[in-house]
Amino acid sequence: MCVAVGQIGNFLAYTAVPTVLVTPLGALGVPFGSILASYLLKEKLNILGKLGCLLSCAGSVVLIIHSPKSESVTTQAELEEKLTNPVFVGYLCIVLLMLLLLIFWIAPAHGPTNIMVYISICSLLGSFTVPSTKGIGLAAQDILHNNPSSQRALCLCLVLLAVLGCSIIVQFRYINKALECFDSSVFGAIYYVVFTTLVLLASAILFREWSNVGLVDFLGMACGFTTVSVGIVLIQVFKEFNFNLGEMNKSNMKTD
Repeated sequence: MCVAVGQIGNFLAYTAVPTVLVTPLGALGVPFGSILASYLLKEKLNILGKLGCLLSCAGSVVLIIHSPKSESVTTQAELEEKLTNPVFVGYLCIVLLMLLLLIFWIAPAHGPTNIMVYISICSLLGSFTVPSTKGIGLAAQDILHNNPSSQRALCLCLVLLAVLGCSIIVQFRYINKALECFDSSVFGAIYYVVFTTLVLLASAILFREWSNVGLVDFLGMACGFTTVSVGIVLIQVFKEFNFNLGEMNKSNMKTD
């Protein structure tokens, strides 16, 4: 139930807030989940994990401060225009070609031994998932309001739903394959960074959300995203390390 509510909230966020802000902030579930697990489930959270939680929250604040203040695409007509843009069409062709090479040629041979193969497949598919979700929200507005273009909006919505469904199904398949071969913590940390980077790239090409962002805000968002990514890596990758301040103090006392 909680997962369903969270996904609905995520969907609504994509329809109201720039993708460049929503996608990186999705990582906040990791530090909050780790903190709740340490208190409710008595799971151990070492000093690196606590530092990672702090960095994730600090980076998120920086992202919010420097994020775009308005949407660049607010109607279904604008969305259709963006989808037919030659730059975005070219990007889609490149992504589809890379997916075909990865799925049918590279993954069967190198997937079980190279973690980046499965991560690349899931992340490239994710670059369809988030823009499709945002597009469905925009098209749904015209459908619900019974605008003259509601029939076209319905067709667009169905196409985007089909793309979203296929993308999610294939992502689940390769995520499960990756978790069978690699450590879930390492996979989760690397996947977040690569997935978010490609989603932001696809959204920047399609929605042009960066067009109204100045140099200072761009650097601020880059620093915020880097800080969040470092925090996620500290939480996920180093959570099994038996490392705390008490042991550091004991080792310093022995050295003295």
